[in-house]
Amino acid sequence: MQKFYLGIDVSKGYADFIMLNEQKQLVIDSFQLDDTYIGHRTLYDILKDFFKNHADATVYAGVESTGGYENNWFSFFHKLQQQFPVYVTRLNPLGVSHDSKADMTRVITDKNSARAIAIFLIRHDERISYTQEDLFAPMRKVWNFMNTLTKQRTELLNQLESLLYSAYPEILAHCKDGVSDWVLKLLSQYPTAQRVANAEVSSIAKIPYISHKKAVKLQQAARQSVGNDQDAIAEIIQLTVQQILHLSSIITQKEQKLEKSCSDDDVRILQSFKGIGPYSAVGLLLHIGQIERFPSVKKLAAFFGLHPTFKESGDGVWAMRMSKQGNAEVRCILYNVARSAVVHNPVIRKTYEHHIAKGMTHSAAMGACMHKILRIVYGMLKNKTEFDPSIDQKIQKKEQKTRQLPINDRLRRYQQRDTQAPISRRQYKKRKEQDMSQNE
Repeated sequence: MQKFYLGIDVSKGYADFIMLNEQKQLVIDSFQLDDTYIGHRTLYDILKDFFKNHADATVYAGVESTGGYENNWFSFFHKLQQQFPVYVTRLNPLGVSHDSKADMTRVITDKNSARAIAIFLIRHDERISYTQEDLFAPMRKVWNFMNTLTKQRTELLNQLESLLYSAYPEILAHCKDGVSDWVLKLLSQYPTAQRVANAEVSSIAKIPYISHKKAVKLQQAARQSVGNDQDAIAEIIQLTVQQILHLSSIITQKEQKLEKSCSDDDVRILQSFKGIGPYSAVGLLLHIGQIERFPSVKKLAAFFGLHPTFKESGDGVWAMRMSKQGNAEVRCILYNVARSAVVHNPVIRKTYEHHIAKGMTHSAAMGACMHKILRIVYGMLKNKTEFDPSIDQKIQKKEQKTRQLPINDRLRRYQQRDTQAPISRRQYKKRKEQDMSQNE
């Protein structure tokens, strides 16, 4: 079987292609096609003729993740798998970029970028996984649409707060933990303090979650309001509230649709962990996708930027920090899960208290909890089992038994530290401190 590698550099509306063999020799010179029906049909004809002349060939294609511009080409190759031995993968542009810089590439063009992708596929053939069609892609679009609506709702809520400060500042005392539905429904009928003051108490009490006693207090506060320009912005407040309620209704509908679309088993498994609700479970599933594409939990943590980074070179030492190079949205989900788990989940609460006792700040301890939650999520999805605290205890005992020596002791096993070596002042001080600690 002969292997051929197709590098695809995707741009908005078109893409550049080049095909190399395992020896990095040119098989099909660079060509450019538009992201249209004719362009896809032309690529189909090119590959059809290629497989006629190479009956035992297998083509491995690679596209960079470019924010969605690659989706049509990616889907095209998945459909092509029904007729030809073709495999396709998405690549991290950062990895391709560093690989290209290692070759001292000076001229960057679409043609050279496509070649760099093909060479990257050849060099890292064993590390790249060619996945099947992404079944979560349609639901992920719904998720992104929900996030867009959520941002719009947040902007409107901020605008509403500014308007209420002028027209009805007393109602803001009931919005310290967010604007409740009863506040929005009240404002949709009585958008200003003056209108609340002139309304009937019985009419105000008909609004859900507003008792007669609360209605009386609201009216008394409205009659003593210091707000001004009430009539001028009443209509603006009503329109803003209507938009917020409309967006909230759509978001709720989409959340319910997503929960039904995702696998019931996987959602149930994730929800067995105290701290992960339905919304968080769906969000994690959509971003993780098929758990099989991550051979280890370290790969999963690095994919979302939760792995710790530490840099030490010569005399310079940088503190250990969270990478934050992956998807920020997943880290946001995990942070909210960690906030809940620290309160309701004994395993995560113990982890948080342990790191705080070691001197970590609250943010650093929360980061450690997020990393631990992701490891637990990986184990649950990988083994298709619900959360079991006893499994975590067994893993911790196993790690304590297999704990290795500190890395400095292993590095200096052939020669002891010599303070008479031509080292820097900082390194000399460091070695003296290490020798003193050992003598003690």
